[in-house]
Amino acid sequence: MGFPPQQQSQPGMESAMVPRPIFDNPNYKAAGKLEQKVAIITGGDSGIGRAVAVAFAKEGADVVISYLNEHADALETQRVVERYGGRCVLVPGDIGERVQCLRIVKEAMVCFGRIDVLVNNAGVQFVADDLLDIEDAQLEYTFRTNIFSQFMLTKAVLPQLRPGSSIINTASITAYRGEPQLIDYSSTKGAIVSFTRSLARSLATSGIRVNGVAPGPIWTPLIPASFTPDRIAKFGDDTPMKRAGQPYELAPAYVFLACDDSSYMTGQMLHINGGTIVNG
Repeated sequence: MGFPPQQQSQPGMESAMVPRPIFDNPNYKAAGKLEQKVAIITGGDSGIGRAVAVAFAKEGADVVISYLNEHADALETQRVVERYGGRCVLVPGDIGERVQCLRIVKEAMVCFGRIDVLVNNAGVQFVADDLLDIEDAQLEYTFRTNIFSQFMLTKAVLPQLRPGSSIINTASITAYRGEPQLIDYSSTKGAIVSFTRSLARSLATSGIRVNGVAPGPIWTPLIPASFTPDRIAKFGDDTPMKRAGQPYELAPAYVFLACDDSSYMTGQMLHINGGTIVNG
């Protein structure tokens, strides 16, 4: 199936994608599962993060959206969240910097006075045909954005969490099967899986659960900002379902992991990838 050939520069804008990703399921039936909860969502301006923010708002949560500089996308997400009755605070900046992680937590506490859910979702990827093509600067930036930020933001949030709180980390199918043109990105996603499992065991007796989602090919701004038009035209065709996923198809998994429905679940990854079987 694939998508029309197109290409953007990093970090990519959802508003420029053709077709636009589907982030809101009109048939979703909310049940107040996140009433009076506050969630921080990194990369919440677009893609999976936007879909999660919208689903959380439907379930009664207020959200703090962290994003780099995609202001138009972030404002659209804020409007949709508010339309569903949620309050939404936008915090732009580079989460690869410790001071930004501290700022996000401060904004959440000032605006809402509590934090119940942390969704570590932001990520970057850069295509390289060979390991020798990965420059040191790219390697450091990818790791700083994808995994160092999860360490730093989780450390900043942790003192504000309480029993019943939830941390959800976005990994990737590439952590399990590898991706020859995304060696550094795949490595960070493998680190996220191990971070999730180790942190879950560390926090288990405190009542704070840590889980993750490992998406397969999902139609988000990261795709046209990374791949060539030819690859985009075939994006998702190699899955058993022969298509890429839409962001709204992942959002209920994040709701499940954020709420008490998953109260006996920690250290686990949910694989939403169109039917690809992975180990681990």
